[in-house]
Amino acid sequence: MAESTSILVLGAGELGMAVLRSLAARAKRSPGTTISVLLRPSTIASTDPRKQQEIDELRCLGIELVPGELASDSPAELSAIFKRFHTVISCTGFVTGSGFQRKLTHAVLDAGVRRYIPWQFGVDYDVIGRGSAQDLFDEQLDVRDLLRSQERTAWIIISTGMFTSFLFEPWFGVVDLTQDTIHALGSWDNAVTVTTPEDIGHLTAEIVFAEPPIINQVVYTAGDTITYGRLADITESVLGRPMRREVWNVPELKAELAKDPDNAIKKYRVVFAEGRGVAWDKSKTFNEQRGIEVVDVKRWAREHLR
Repeated sequence: MAESTSILVLGAGELGMAVLRSLAARAKRSPGTTISVLLRPSTIASTDPRKQQEIDELRCLGIELVPGELASDSPAELSAIFKRFHTVISCTGFVTGSGFQRKLTHAVLDAGVRRYIPWQFGVDYDVIGRGSAQDLFDEQLDVRDLLRSQERTAWIIISTGMFTSFLFEPWFGVVDLTQDTIHALGSWDNAVTVTTPEDIGHLTAEIVFAEPPIINQVVYTAGDTITYGRLADITESVLGRPMRREVWNVPELKAELAKDPDNAIKKYRVVFAEGRGVAWDKSKTFNEQRGIEVVDVKRWAREHLR
């Protein structure tokens, strides 16, 4: 890694803050490294107490606040911001809709950024392929194609699976504690890879500062890779009570999506039920190969469900 490196993180949501905290801690061991975050001017000037607390934390961590409007700024305007940074890490998510990830990637490439970590924290889009139920995934493949088609900007794609907490969110419907029900997406033998945002932050920092440098690779992480059957067993064990178990099979989920074709959650359920590109062997992950401790599903459940 360069002796003096400037890193810009895009976004400071749940994942962005985790990445920023870990980068700031890790940068202390790398003299000359600076950490910055791109935020809306309205966020930087916000009087909302929660926003103020986050801004204060970022400043205490020594992180520079860079004003910018990712959604409304043109690629040329974003490129002008990105030009002074060695590394750009996108923690933006899908919230801005179709076309946004391509716009960001073009801005990064046009700026001549030395290294880019795009918003690919999630499933293995190469394995899922084009035309999946979640149409936003095709754009993720467009981003990969753009990065692989050039040699000026090095890239790292970090595949983390979904956030561990999503398994237990009522809106996702896998573990629904409000109904004491556990749904398997596809079958009880289907597996899913998950990592907590805090672990993603820590692992991203380790990947960024890795020696020798990681260049032009897909890097996998996993807090856990778990079948829905094992998830049900763990949940019942931690709660100390039985749960109703139901399978949501692929045809059923596709029929539900057909009735509500714009529902993002129903799109995700179909993709995960199909079981392709959503789970990988933990032994092939960065954290396992480097011996880095992470939070598995059992530990997460013990800490959050009781």
